[in-house]
Amino acid sequence: MPSLIRHLRTLPLVDLLIGVAVIVLGTVEALTVATSYGAAENPEFWWMLQAIVTGVLVVYRRRFPVAVFILMLLAQYAWHRQGNEECPVWQLASLLIVFHTLGAKLPPKPGASWAIVGILVFDSGAVDHRTLPLEEVIFLTVIFGSAYLTGLALRGYQMRAQRMAERAAHLELERERRAAEAVAAERTRIARELHDVVAHSVSMMVMRAGVLRRSLGGDNEILSGIEQTGREAVEELRIMLGALRMPQDEALPQPGLDMVDSLVSTVGWSGPRIGLTVEGDPVRLPPGLDLSAYRIVQEALTNAVKYAGEAEVTITIAYREDVVELDIVDNGTTGQTAAGTGLSTGNGLIGMRERAELFGGSLEAGPTAEGGFRVHARLPISQGISMSERAR
Repeated sequence: MPSLIRHLRTLPLVDLLIGVAVIVLGTVEALTVATSYGAAENPEFWWMLQAIVTGVLVVYRRRFPVAVFILMLLAQYAWHRQGNEECPVWQLASLLIVFHTLGAKLPPKPGASWAIVGILVFDSGAVDHRTLPLEEVIFLTVIFGSAYLTGLALRGYQMRAQRMAERAAHLELERERRAAEAVAAERTRIARELHDVVAHSVSMMVMRAGVLRRSLGGDNEILSGIEQTGREAVEELRIMLGALRMPQDEALPQPGLDMVDSLVSTVGWSGPRIGLTVEGDPVRLPPGLDLSAYRIVQEALTNAVKYAGEAEVTITIAYREDVVELDIVDNGTTGQTAAGTGLSTGNGLIGMRERAELFGGSLEAGPTAEGGFRVHARLPISQGISMSERAR
């Protein structure tokens, strides 16, 4: 029984309902009006079995249209061989449905051939075992032919709908291709402008800082830091320009929280003593969220380095169950904090807050009671894979 139920679930619900309707109609006619169709008595229980067989054939008509069609003709032959003179409603309805299915499921040539064969079989009296009058021949030809033509019309409609869907999909792919080409052209233009303007200007700044450092004896720590940062900026620009010129699906990966350690070592020359703490089990964040989290830490750390002088900076990255929290605090030992001087002109406080809110998070920034400055961000983790799980 369970296997039968699983099999029935694979059949279209419409076919099952039609099959049940045929069985119910045949049962009702067998119990009520059998004698009006030439039966010897009323009710005629034998008809109920025939109705069940016909209903089952109708259920499978779309899977096996030719086989069901042939079996229906044989069933009609057997029906009249029993001495039944007329065809009851449930049999006529089933025949019309099967003729319709020939037109809907078969290509025009074989479908039309089988439909013509069926009509000729009925018109010739081979099924009824008698010579049919002209008006009955015309009636059978019209109703069976019309049933086949409605199926043929449905097939044509379905094929046109399929062609239109394929054309729409093709046009959508073409639109996406053209959009990708436009994006690639714009990325190339941006890369060219960055190379011609920004990279050139930063390179000139590095060269002038080097000249000034050498003119002052060559051991000026601040100028050395400017040179190092400038070279790193030029290298980062080179990587970014290369990524912009690459196809979008081949672009280089963007930095994430796993690169904060490298960021700390990069800015460590500026003076602040920076401590990095990671709490919880690190997870691999979605690329956009990972990049935004890294940029928030980078901007907050840049502000601390720029405005807090020799202050100590503490960076805490905490991976909670459904959020990652970023906490960047400096103690503001120079008495001048980012709150008093204003955030840098990069992303700034507004940019950091926008990055957090973009992913449904929040960001708080302001001076601390000890005179320092604190940036705290909460970013919901929509999806993530544990680093330990990834290692396994």
